[in-house]
Amino acid sequence: MKCSVIILNWNGAEMLRQYLPSVIAHTTLPDVEIIVADNGSTDNSVAMLRSEFPTVRIIVLDRNYGFAEGYNRTIEQVASDYVVLLNSDVEVTEGWLEPMLAYMDANTDVASVQPKIRSYANRRYFEHAGAAGGYVNALGYPYCRGRVLWKVEEDKGQYDTTVDVDWTSGACMCVRTNVYKELGGLDASFFAHMEEIDLCWRMRNAGWRLVCLPQCTVYHLGGGSLHYDSPRKTYLNHRNNLVMIRKNMRFPWGVLCLRFFLDYATAFLYLAQGRPAAFKAVFQARRDYHKMV
Repeated sequence: MKCSVIILNWNGAEMLRQYLPSVIAHTTLPDVEIIVADNGSTDNSVAMLRSEFPTVRIIVLDRNYGFAEGYNRTIEQVASDYVVLLNSDVEVTEGWLEPMLAYMDANTDVASVQPKIRSYANRRYFEHAGAAGGYVNALGYPYCRGRVLWKVEEDKGQYDTTVDVDWTSGACMCVRTNVYKELGGLDASFFAHMEEIDLCWRMRNAGWRLVCLPQCTVYHLGGGSLHYDSPRKTYLNHRNNLVMIRKNMRFPWGVLCLRFFLDYATAFLYLAQGRPAAFKAVFQARRDYHKMV
């Protein structure tokens, strides 16, 4: 098999009904399969898929393993040259996959590529999770072409260039299956959020290139699993970001010392904004980070 497009689902029957038809309609290359991996759903997702989308391969996991381990357990059962990690709330467009596979075939030093990711809700604008390619700054904070912090830009063609990036978005990323497996896949301890950035950092440390291909576009709803303001999301992002820095940065100690002060400053900013749950989430994230490393 050339490529497996894998959508991880957890209790998302209605989301699959909305977004999966575009994937089926625009994924027509030979030797490409579409897989929905069900992460222990308790709704009617599996029955619905079997009834309404019989051409889709279903892999049923016995419980919710989270984004990271859910993908790891699914990709263990896949023998394709490439896998595409595709969020269940992504609408793809005609020709979305062909440029990515062609680029990977032609550039054997590239481990992963992503398309341009625009907002499903505001289609002229980039989407937060990936935009036009991801980077990590000197303090370990991730950002994107087309998005810094929560500010996203309108897509006016300003990033219509193929470029090397620091990370490709887990909302839609094409990866060499052998590289994914050799590097241990996504870190299951992350559970969710920033796990793809950690994997991409490990790829770069191993000498691989990562690329954004803006000639193909997908539309991402975003916030389908956790809303941007969710304290749980705040907790996971802060905790996982620290773990990622500790694992992958060559000399992390100076940065981690600075982050001690910056993280607590952020926590008190949340409190000043009237967000006590986010304030507590930062403290919990720092406490649990120390337990993980």
